[in-house]
Amino acid sequence: MGRLGISLYPEHSTSERDKEYICLAGKYGFKRIFTCLLSVGNKERAEIIREFRDMIHTAHDHGLEVILDVAPSVFEVLGASYENLAPFKEMDADGIRLDEGFDGIKEVAMSYNKEGLKIELNASTDPSYVANVMNHHPVPEKIITCHNFYPQKYTGISLEHFNYCNREMKKHGLKVAAFVSSNHENTFGPWPVNEGLCTLEMHRGLPIDAQVRHLFATRMVDDVIIANAYASEEELKACASVTPGKLMFGICLEKELTETERSILHYEDQHVIRGDLSSYMIRSTWTRVAFAEREILPDNTRDLKRGDVVILNDGYSRYKGELHVVLKDMPNDGRKNVIGHIPDYELVLLDYIEPWKVFGFTEV
Repeated sequence: MGRLGISLYPEHSTSERDKEYICLAGKYGFKRIFTCLLSVGNKERAEIIREFRDMIHTAHDHGLEVILDVAPSVFEVLGASYENLAPFKEMDADGIRLDEGFDGIKEVAMSYNKEGLKIELNASTDPSYVANVMNHHPVPEKIITCHNFYPQKYTGISLEHFNYCNREMKKHGLKVAAFVSSNHENTFGPWPVNEGLCTLEMHRGLPIDAQVRHLFATRMVDDVIIANAYASEEELKACASVTPGKLMFGICLEKELTETERSILHYEDQHVIRGDLSSYMIRSTWTRVAFAEREILPDNTRDLKRGDVVILNDGYSRYKGELHVVLKDMPNDGRKNVIGHIPDYELVLLDYIEPWKVFGFTEV
């Protein structure tokens, strides 16, 4: 769980630029590539295979697998069929994503391909399609799923539908991939629309690491892929800094932190939500032991709002040094220092809190 990926659109770029991007992604630990065969134009079969094979060899050299996005029209151009996936193996691809489904039975037949290719199904549409495939007994380890991305504003799927689809995929034990969008200038996708390229509409325009942290926080997404090319090196680095399985909140600081407050915020032994979860706050209490001898003077003790991050000051005696994340608005009697708050667009992450979950912060 927790792989990162990039996307490439060779028909809109150059081989040299794609290879540079692959090398950079490999440097930051990215593990997969989504690339599109849906708009290869009028090229000859041999030229298509040669160009993609060259790119895929570079990807493999840097530790990335490659899944090709295909449709029935691509099968025709390459002379492939559900009984013959050899053209994709000629490219040395690791799998194919079926942008358009067949009838369920053909997908199952493809899962038995002797080339060993993975068959990736569309996770964003009616889950009954995937259920139909699984009910016909494919080779289970060869079936994976991936959501769509949406170039037009306001066309991305809702979180409700996303969660519903993912729950259905997980009933079948399937891996799920989803897309996030780079905000770097001059990015592009497969089509001439550049309004962001994400799976969830709520992610459009958000910092890329916030998008990644949200998808991993759902614990239903195995792979997160940057849909548009090319993300900046800073964005790749930010994505790579996310720890899957650890609930990471962005925090906007409201004051200059003391050395003690900063040490508590970024507690090296990790924050853990107490098992006796309150409806008003999540508590990290190990810090009150680690910093029991440190002075924490009152500072910025305003009343508390949902999403505030606070540290208990000297006024709380034996509890001083605890770190809380506020879940409900409440008064502050002066014994809690508000060190910052979670940005509004990240408050959704509070929906994923659970007793004993490990969490942390990244300054935004």
